[in-house]
Amino acid sequence: MSSYTGIVSKCFFPLHERLKGHITNKVYRAMETSQWLSPEELAVTQLEDIKVFLGDIGQHVPYYRDLFATIDFDPSALQSIADLQALPLMGKPEIRAHTERMKAEDAVGLQRFNTGGSSGEPLIFYLGKERISHDVAAKRRATRWWGVDIGDPEIVVWGSPIELGAQDKVRLIRDRIFRTELLSAFEMSEVKLLGFVDRIRRVKPRMLFGYPSSLALIAQFSKEQGYQLCDLGVKVVFVTSERLYEHQRREIETAFACPVANGYGGRDAGFIAHECPSGAMHITAEDMVVEIVDDNGKPVSAGETGEIVVTHMRTRDFPFVRYKTGDIGAIGSMRCSCGRGLPVLTELQGRSTDFVKAMDGTVLHGLALIYVLRDIAEVKSFKIIQESLDTILVQLVVCDGAGRTTLESLIQRQFKQRLGAGVTVNFEYLKEAKPEPSGKHRYVISKLQN
Repeated sequence: MSSYTGIVSKCFFPLHERLKGHITNKVYRAMETSQWLSPEELAVTQLEDIKVFLGDIGQHVPYYRDLFATIDFDPSALQSIADLQALPLMGKPEIRAHTERMKAEDAVGLQRFNTGGSSGEPLIFYLGKERISHDVAAKRRATRWWGVDIGDPEIVVWGSPIELGAQDKVRLIRDRIFRTELLSAFEMSEVKLLGFVDRIRRVKPRMLFGYPSSLALIAQFSKEQGYQLCDLGVKVVFVTSERLYEHQRREIETAFACPVANGYGGRDAGFIAHECPSGAMHITAEDMVVEIVDDNGKPVSAGETGEIVVTHMRTRDFPFVRYKTGDIGAIGSMRCSCGRGLPVLTELQGRSTDFVKAMDGTVLHGLALIYVLRDIAEVKSFKIIQESLDTILVQLVVCDGAGRTTLESLIQRQFKQRLGAGVTVNFEYLKEAKPEPSGKHRYVISKLQN
């Protein structure tokens, strides 16, 4: 750690958080200790915390006060985390229908947020300072696992507009002190990519952070154009907010000559899990209870896949209780070799809309179609949209001179083998890949309810 990084991480950052009214540093110090507790010790702490949390929202949040009274639910009577199953699952429709009644009556300083809406209508929700403090602390702890810290030079490739309003100018000053720089992922044209590569080479960041699709695109572009990124001293590349595919991990690691650390979470559900250097995706168990449920909402056994459901215990101002993320994953029963007692996500398969359905009803992971297109040299980028059970739209960016008739015939044949002979495959040719409104790039989007 450089002397400058030490000053920023130990002085400027704590002061910054205190001025914002956050308890980030207290939470971070506690997490540095609690991660080494045994799974049994963490489970005891988690049960006590969940009882306090549910008791709190049962008193101060109108929606949950009425719900608990209706179903005769007593948080103080919980004997185990499994007793949470007495509460109904919560999804985006329920939150939209009861947004105002989801706010704690004594909440102060709530901030309005929304999801990116990449798979449908955005969700509007609110966060209090406790939730934000815990999310920032969890992110910093995961960053420290990889030997970097706040104050180390960082470049962030993210779907965020770069504006220069009054608040943004304050943010720019802060970012200069913290040595973090934002590159907007809203536009990834060749001109922009050239600028990104040039900026990364000039800054020589210790860490990169962003969408895996955007960073993989930068890695691929640098390779094609002959630009070296492996000699910059980048120590780790953090990726989040999209499914990380193995080919993306390989491309990024090769380009920057450093490991990729996967992160999983969202603005709504919080900072759920992060990859440690031993390769395990550790759940932030101090802040949340994660369940895996089947299509009927029933918990599955350890190691079995299902939908990821989150109860975030630091959301008392606007609770997320048994919140359906729409993501598919599994939780293992083995402890990671790194020694941390935090539970581990053993599988993270992406959103339910990352899957497609064959005409006979068989559900297939999007990879079944993705690898068809990845193996075609003339295809530079693509997006697959399942419009209906019998209609697929393929958006393509292809090399100059690519034979479209031959290309379409090959894709149609491969897709029909996987989805059924009656499937209609339509094509749309683009000059460049279009990201979602959030800035993310999704390879597969299904408009079906799987």
